[in-house]
Amino acid sequence: MEAADIVDVVKDFVTLRKAGVNYKGLCPFHNEKTPSFVVSPSKQLCKCFSCGKGGNAVHFIMEHEQMTYPEAIKWLGNKYGIEVQDKELTDEEKVAASARESLFVINEWARDYFINLLHNHVDGVAIGMAYFRNRGFRDDIIQKFQLGFALPSRDALAREAQQKGFNPELLLKTGLCFRTDDGRLLDRYHGRVIFPVHTISGKVVAFGGRILSSDKKLAKYVNSPESIIYSKSKELYGLYQAKHAIVKQNRCFLVEGYTDVISMHQSGIENVVASSGTSLTEGQIRLIHRFTNNITVLYDGDSAGIKASLRGIDMLLAEGMNIKVLLLPDGDDPDSFARKHNAAGFQEYLEQHQVDFIRFKTGLLLEDSGNDPIKRAGLIQDVVNSISVIPDRIIRQMYAKECASMLGISEQLVVSEIAKIKKEKAKSERTASAQKSEGTGENEEAGVTTPDPSPSSIGSQPATTRKEEELLVRIIVRFGEQVLFKAEDDSDIKVAAFIASDLEADGLEMHSPLFQRMLNEAASHCRNEDFHALNYFLAHPDAEISKTAAQLCEDRFQLSQRQQIGFTEDKDRLQELVPRLLHDFKNTEIKEEMKKLLMQLRSPEIMNDSEKCLAIMSRYKELCEIEKQFAQILGDRVIMP
Repeated sequence: MEAADIVDVVKDFVTLRKAGVNYKGLCPFHNEKTPSFVVSPSKQLCKCFSCGKGGNAVHFIMEHEQMTYPEAIKWLGNKYGIEVQDKELTDEEKVAASARESLFVINEWARDYFINLLHNHVDGVAIGMAYFRNRGFRDDIIQKFQLGFALPSRDALAREAQQKGFNPELLLKTGLCFRTDDGRLLDRYHGRVIFPVHTISGKVVAFGGRILSSDKKLAKYVNSPESIIYSKSKELYGLYQAKHAIVKQNRCFLVEGYTDVISMHQSGIENVVASSGTSLTEGQIRLIHRFTNNITVLYDGDSAGIKASLRGIDMLLAEGMNIKVLLLPDGDDPDSFARKHNAAGFQEYLEQHQVDFIRFKTGLLLEDSGNDPIKRAGLIQDVVNSISVIPDRIIRQMYAKECASMLGISEQLVVSEIAKIKKEKAKSERTASAQKSEGTGENEEAGVTTPDPSPSSIGSQPATTRKEEELLVRIIVRFGEQVLFKAEDDSDIKVAAFIASDLEADGLEMHSPLFQRMLNEAASHCRNEDFHALNYFLAHPDAEISKTAAQLCEDRFQLSQRQQIGFTEDKDRLQELVPRLLHDFKNTEIKEEMKKLLMQLRSPEIMNDSEKCLAIMSRYKELCEIEKQFAQILGDRVIMP
């Protein structure tokens, strides 16, 4: 982290210009014409003041390259020539890691082998390259997707790999080769053009091979079998090449095949991925959802599998994604349509013809059902099922209204059907939960523990983040190691330790588990002489903590007029600010608990139980007295402008 200079890192991806003590450039995370992306060398932070994305060097690489935290750390280590050591592995983990790495090494070699044949072997140029040229693929696109060619010889790769010293068993595990009944090692992709499949970080996990002959006895495509590094349900073809465009455009186009993706890239539409002929899976949906909430599914104009694929789209709806559908003209798929149109024409067609999924599905099924009342009833049920899986209540309501209008039925009927489906689903989930927790003393019907409304449970804290605790944690991140007071024994009382002990004395914790963890860590480390809270949290191995620290130390963090008093870099003012923020936090806790007590007093169950009612009223009276004391403390300390 000390070696990684934020300006140096960002300059690899963004053109920066000096702007006072900082640098500015166009944000790499969204389209803009006026620079709003600021890089601060003094704070070692970057931030876009338009879309809000930023952080330290690690966060920038994570967001820009769509890497995990460990991957970003290793990327920076490689840039600055620093070896990044993983935690010590067990013997079993070492064996598994070694096996995985061996398969990646072989796949990388095979990719380079196929590429070399395509460009430099007489058959590769005459057969493989001729095929790609016939499809209209440019050299830069062929290079971008690392396309290749496998020789017609049945064992060319197997012989070459063994000459290079690769273990035949590993060739089998990658799926590059297979063994015949008589023990021969043969190539899986012989005589085919090759499409490598990449992970999100660019590693080759599999291959697809397309036959070039007209032999109908042979499969048109052959794909890698699943292995310890490849699961087809968790990969999307083209995602490695498309991830930046998906983030920037905030939309993903979903197509079926390799050439669909490649042709659309060549037409200037780069935010596109393919399910590679398989039905959409939850793993693939989660991959897309990492980059955007918006997806457009492209269907062939004459596709007979549209209805069969509707289930996958229901899975997208359940994930909370916004879905549109684009139906291409009859006889066209994305590949052929892209070759017929230039980039501007394709983009214009996409914008003008993509429609909302629910509207598309309703229209499709209406056309199929005709005037048959039984089919129409089934259609209504089908569409309502799709609407019912949408998690957002407002969006469900809007779709219910539109669906009713299209189907010519009352909106109330659609709403009631959705409610019935959700009620049945909830009941099924409760039953499953109850069966799972049988014998644990939980409520048999609901499968959850019923809270006891006694005074001991009053004021249980919701898992929310409040402004008051954000301000406290900001103080901890920026000044946690600073001396706040001197104890009677002349020992130093640090900011983080004081806040932790003060809250603990009143039995309070942060509502946010993340904030509480940050407080605990700062309190435990602040006694160390070399501890610096800001550096510690910005370089924290937990990406969520380090990113939160980066956000909390921004100068643009909003404070109320009263809280701004003393919130300067002048450390002497901490003695005034820290107690005030603690008082604000506690005062908010009191008000929240009083609200809950009043809510409980309105409950008929509580009102009919005199013992519980008296206990709650007693607690409420006690809190009123404490609130008065806080009001006096806070009132006495208000500094008038």
